[in-house]
Amino acid sequence: MNFDLTEEQIDIKDAVRDFCEKEFTDELMREYCEREEFPWELSRKAAGLGFIGIHFPEEYGGQGYGYFENAIVTEEMIRSNPELGIPLVFADFGTELILRFGTEEQKEKYVPRIAKGEGLSAAAFTEPSGGSDISKRLETVALKDGDDFVINGSKTFITNANISDFIITICQTDPEASPPYRGQSIIIIDNDTPGIEATLLKGKLGIKPSQTCEVAFSDVRVPQENLLGELNRGFYHTVDFLNESRIEIAAQGVGIAQGALDRAVDYAKERHLFGKPLVELQVVAHKLADMAIKVEAARLLTHKAAWLADQGRPDPLISSIAKTYSARAGVEVTDEAAQIFGGYSFLDEYEIERFYRLAKIIEIYEGAKEVQKNNIARCLIRL
Repeated sequence: MNFDLTEEQIDIKDAVRDFCEKEFTDELMREYCEREEFPWELSRKAAGLGFIGIHFPEEYGGQGYGYFENAIVTEEMIRSNPELGIPLVFADFGTELILRFGTEEQKEKYVPRIAKGEGLSAAAFTEPSGGSDISKRLETVALKDGDDFVINGSKTFITNANISDFIITICQTDPEASPPYRGQSIIIIDNDTPGIEATLLKGKLGIKPSQTCEVAFSDVRVPQENLLGELNRGFYHTVDFLNESRIEIAAQGVGIAQGALDRAVDYAKERHLFGKPLVELQVVAHKLADMAIKVEAARLLTHKAAWLADQGRPDPLISSIAKTYSARAGVEVTDEAAQIFGGYSFLDEYEIERFYRLAKIIEIYEGAKEVQKNNIARCLIRL
């Protein structure tokens, strides 16, 4: 395997970097963070350039690239400014489920709007009582009533739920199933359906422009044609999706780490101590060297996971390793970068402050690091 970027991939990387340097201004970031508002204008511009859903097939409005190119886009956006980059890369979250398991009618109805930046998607897995454990009996229940499903329950930490076109939701469709996950199904719920209440969770530590919500479903009536994939196979569909979507989260970790390293190197060149630049002090130079090692290792793991997915053989072991290592690299590299900046790392006028705040979330969402280690151990035992 050779992970040298092709000329076309380099062009994509450069195009995303140019876009971010032009559009991700500090003033704009502060405005959206203060209002805790999704950056619609930025999202539409990014979609217009083909960065949203770059890995979607061309017939549904995408660019026809793969997970590898999506990882490149993700890393560059987060590297530039995670407060604005993360909301943009989550604009299409969950839509891959429709591409993988949906009917032709579902694909044509839902996917093009997301790729064009005309709307957002949301996917609801986490419940207030369950966290990362979707194998238990879900409290969100969808029961058949005539030609419809009637859905009741709640989800939490759902990205875009208040502003999305639709919410892809995993529900318990067979409450008597044993084990419970054999009775779960995924249903596409249009967000204008009566009975949905999405409440924005405010006051987050970071990524405030990203809309994180609690969602309550009260007698929400959805036609059975909105079933996504097979009835009572939703757990398995979700696991397949998460094994691949973790590649994008790993790329976020790489972006966080690379962005922190970039800024630490620049600062260490400019800042003087004891009559010389910080970078000439061996203790600082070694910190930078260790940070660079972690960034490169995280990137290679992420690229390997993306490459395998593009070959049609996604590997849950490698995806979980890439997510776990890249997220930890993001935390450790930003911590060392903050140490190099010293007291300035606590001032929000310095970009390193936001990288330091945002790094931790990569270890938590899309399966916390403990869940990933469980996945890794299970894969090793099977092997």
